[in-house]
Amino acid sequence: MLIIPAIDLKDGQCVRLKQGLMSEATLFSDNPVDMARHWQEKGARRLHLVDLNGAFAGKPVNERVIREMVEAVGADVPVQLGGGIRDLDTIARYLDYGVSYVIIGTAAVKVPGFLHDACNAFPGQIIVGLDAKEGKVAVNGWSKMTHHDVIDLAKKFENYGVEAIVYTDIGRDGMLSGVNIEATVRLAQAVDVPVIASGGVTSLDDVTQLCAVEHEGINGVITGRAIYEGTLDFAAAQALADASA
Repeated sequence: MLIIPAIDLKDGQCVRLKQGLMSEATLFSDNPVDMARHWQEKGARRLHLVDLNGAFAGKPVNERVIREMVEAVGADVPVQLGGGIRDLDTIARYLDYGVSYVIIGTAAVKVPGFLHDACNAFPGQIIVGLDAKEGKVAVNGWSKMTHHDVIDLAKKFENYGVEAIVYTDIGRDGMLSGVNIEATVRLAQAVDVPVIASGGVTSLDDVTQLCAVEHEGINGVITGRAIYEGTLDFAAAQALADASA
């Protein structure tokens, strides 16, 4: 299982939010490029980047620094990127920069045809991000709840050809309250594509619990606040995951 450090970008800086609220942003670094190199040096095998401004604006905002980050870590560390990606030209541009996987969230829910077209145009490089609370999907940077059931959408998007699903429990994200193991397993059991867990990772206990259900189809977990505030040691977490494989 991959332990994937998250680098969330707001106004060109690295921050973490609580439950997706821009007003609840904690600054962790004003140099995202150095932060990307830091996790590379710690042994990260993938990075999770989010253009938070882009997610709210509906278009790329931190594109320049994202390009610099991808160039800094090179081909050794694949990057998955989400936030404000609403058209095929933007996807093509990011892939040209060296991004390995593009995550489509809000646009996948609002314009399913766009996700379908993206999967056809860029096979193997499109991940869908499903952010949910109590089984229902949220959009627009988590600011709006929908009536869509997360499992129903996951099955639909799996048929489109997505490479993986990032599943975030937004009630737990940034709260250091533990992963929603039950909901993550339920989703993973419903689809055949890999599921990447997100939201609430706090300690090695969470990693242990996820490794115990890895066989259900959970092949990665994204962690942010925990590795920045020190409640989770990244290198120890990846070593634990490797030992459990």
